[in-house]
Amino acid sequence: MHEELENIERNEVCVLIEPPPQCNPIGTKWVFKNKQGEDGVVGFCLKEGIDYEETFAPIAILEAIRILLALAALKGFKLFQMDVKSAFLNGYIEEEVYVRKPPGFEHPKFPNVVYKLQKALYGLKQAPRAWYERLRKFLFDQGFQMGSVDKTLFLLRHGKDLLIMSREFEMSIMGELQFFFGLHIRQTPQGTFVHQSKYTRDLLWKFEMADATP
Repeated sequence: MHEELENIERNEVCVLIEPPPQCNPIGTKWVFKNKQGEDGVVGFCLKEGIDYEETFAPIAILEAIRILLALAALKGFKLFQMDVKSAFLNGYIEEEVYVRKPPGFEHPKFPNVVYKLQKALYGLKQAPRAWYERLRKFLFDQGFQMGSVDKTLFLLRHGKDLLIMSREFEMSIMGELQFFFGLHIRQTPQGTFVHQSKYTRDLLWKFEMADATP
């Protein structure tokens, strides 16, 4: 929890203020869960036209991912995966949004103070779009070009992408690409193998068929 709050402070996501008149701050809660993607936690409290406007953000097209995997296998390239730490905390928002302090971290002398957001938090409806727009603008400024079909694909013929990204965002190397977009990926000298065994197991558990005979 302290680490997450430090991420919020380091990214200058919000400022602590006394709530203005007629302010309706959004509540927060801690979510303890291991996950591949961030779950929404406060979006249900937001009102369209007041707390957010546009929420749409492009997502990767599965066909484009398959083409990338096939091209890498054909050329003998090894694919690696990078991660932007606390990615959504980098996206700027235009609306005025106020958020209560998280449970357990209220100030004893100033119990009514709230956060005024300058950037997005996980769970805000506009968070994915805000992060996409921040990333898109940065990559364009670095000379990248957007794919004509997949709006999440950015291309640069020459350059060290990790070094470029690390100048703007806090990055981590996740190693060889193994799990992405629900796909398990195994890269070997003989080729690249893709399967969805985890997805299959999750379906079996969901419908109480984990012990079923194949």
